[in-house]
Amino acid sequence: MLDPAEMQKYLNVDDEMDRYSKNRPKSFSSRAIHSGQDPEQWTSRAIVPPIHMSVPYFLDDMVAPSDGYYYSRTSNPTRSCLEKCLADLDDAKYALAYSSGLGAMSTVIQMLKTGDHILACYDIYGSTYQLFTDSAKNHGIEASFMDFRDISAIHSKIKANTKVIWIESATNPLLRIPDIKSIADMAHSVRSDILVIVDNTFLTSYFLRPLSLGADIVLYSLSKFMSGHSDCIMGALTMNNDDLYKRLKYLQNGGGAVPSPFDCYLVQRSLKTLDIRMMKHFKNALCIAKFLEAHKMIQKVIHPGLKSHPEHVLAIQQASGHSGMVAFYIKCHDQNTSIEFLKKFKMIKQAAGLGDIESTITLPAFMSSWPLPAEDRLKLEITHNLVRLSVGLEDPEDLINDLYQALLWLEDECGK
Repeated sequence: MLDPAEMQKYLNVDDEMDRYSKNRPKSFSSRAIHSGQDPEQWTSRAIVPPIHMSVPYFLDDMVAPSDGYYYSRTSNPTRSCLEKCLADLDDAKYALAYSSGLGAMSTVIQMLKTGDHILACYDIYGSTYQLFTDSAKNHGIEASFMDFRDISAIHSKIKANTKVIWIESATNPLLRIPDIKSIADMAHSVRSDILVIVDNTFLTSYFLRPLSLGADIVLYSLSKFMSGHSDCIMGALTMNNDDLYKRLKYLQNGGGAVPSPFDCYLVQRSLKTLDIRMMKHFKNALCIAKFLEAHKMIQKVIHPGLKSHPEHVLAIQQASGHSGMVAFYIKCHDQNTSIEFLKKFKMIKQAAGLGDIESTITLPAFMSSWPLPAEDRLKLEITHNLVRLSVGLEDPEDLINDLYQALLWLEDECGK
């Protein structure tokens, strides 16, 4: 175990947390607990919204009833409660829930047509990359990728057929921070019909609301921090534009990628504690980032809250905090040693998921980023010794001690 006196150096992260913008949404907890959940909408007056499992609804005749419920793929009362709450938390006019984050992405792709072009950030989630370069490509939709930290370079890559600019609010896995407002302003100055879409999965609506920065659509994998309990797969889109909502609502119904009412209930329940959980993720991750940055077996630590991060200033101005995501490079040049290193953890679990109350760890080169071509992974420095850590809600001392003992093994192994 780490010496208690040394441990204390890493547990005090008040200064790092205080650097971030204080522009957190007002009454977030109250809205998360109450928005869309008025008990007077139910004849039972239930405080907790009921789980409506019914697929069909009774009709007076063959015309849909005035409240719009006639078939649960089209709309469902439990899902409606969740969508109203998601919209409110994102300062959005509308929200739509989907069976997964990729289901939401696929619905966006359905809005495009053959010959359209997507411009996306380079170190993107592997399954998003796969969707763009495989499924979208099969429908004649072109995608290209680049470093989104250079606004003028993005401008130069916009084509006459560019219809979507796809941003991750913190990229996966390298945690690069794009300037959302500058990108959105630039894109809309080129053409007003370009859709700026932000995947805000890592930061959530508690720490960042991209619509207020000029984004047209915000995407969430609700399976991650928004739900946060490792028990539900779901996605969502939020937006303000009436026409976008109508089109996406039509495609939600026609495409059928809708979540179950029970999953909607699970996410609705989880949103009630989102702000509390995100602050603990934020604090724990900073404690661990400070510990790792001081360790001799760590080559580099990536966390936007550290001054060593290239976009640190932008990160603390654009967002009001960061989630539990940390990336770091271990001093190890052997692939098998990197794989064995992950097996040495006792509390932190090897897993492909992230954003949960449990801490999980993975090697992106073999998991989330594997769909990227090998040469692109190498160029991006997504190498075998890059580790992605999703810091959960355990006591930070226990997590640091788990890292400490695993790094002792690494030191002995690499010192042979």
